[in-house]
Amino acid sequence: MSSTDSRAAIFAAIRANRPKIQPPLPDVPLFDEKAPSDLVTAFSEMLVKMGGKVLDPQGQDPISALRAAVADKGIIATCVPELHGDASLQIRQILPDMDPHSLADVEIGVVRAAFGVAETGSLCLTDDELIVNTSGYLPQHLIVLLDPSQIVANLHNAYRRPELREHKYAVFQTGPSATADIEGVLIHGAQGVRSLRVLFCPKQR
Repeated sequence: MSSTDSRAAIFAAIRANRPKIQPPLPDVPLFDEKAPSDLVTAFSEMLVKMGGKVLDPQGQDPISALRAAVADKGIIATCVPELHGDASLQIRQILPDMDPHSLADVEIGVVRAAFGVAETGSLCLTDDELIVNTSGYLPQHLIVLLDPSQIVANLHNAYRRPELREHKYAVFQTGPSATADIEGVLIHGAQGVRSLRVLFCPKQR
């Protein structure tokens, strides 16, 4: 009997003899007792600790602030309907059929997060928001739109969100890329985006 046949026989025996029961999943608490009352402030503070920044509109509406932040900054790629090209801005609209490698020359990418996590300052990005998965990682810099109402207290709440069950791809991104492997020196942008800014912007309904 070949090794392949032996392996198949072992797996078949395991399947045939395993108990015919399906124990219930354990009840995992949400640990909401210590949840902050102001999730936006808690998220912002943790985002900064993780190397990210909050993009301050400085009295402007969020979209005007976004357009000002990307003006004259090189090649811009956008996944969001709130930002589109016109005569004053040269913006590349990210489309599902784009070659993922074509975003390698992008200076600033603009995406929207499905939700944020106050406990870690993390952003959940799914295939719906990214459109092309490399849009979250190949640009030099990333601006992420986040609806303030879509911030959960902690990762226990985050893992109950439908995005983690209903999408082919979902990832938590926490701040810009960073490494401290070389002599313990923290370097941002080693394997991904060099900076990450979050703009609080309610999602268009």
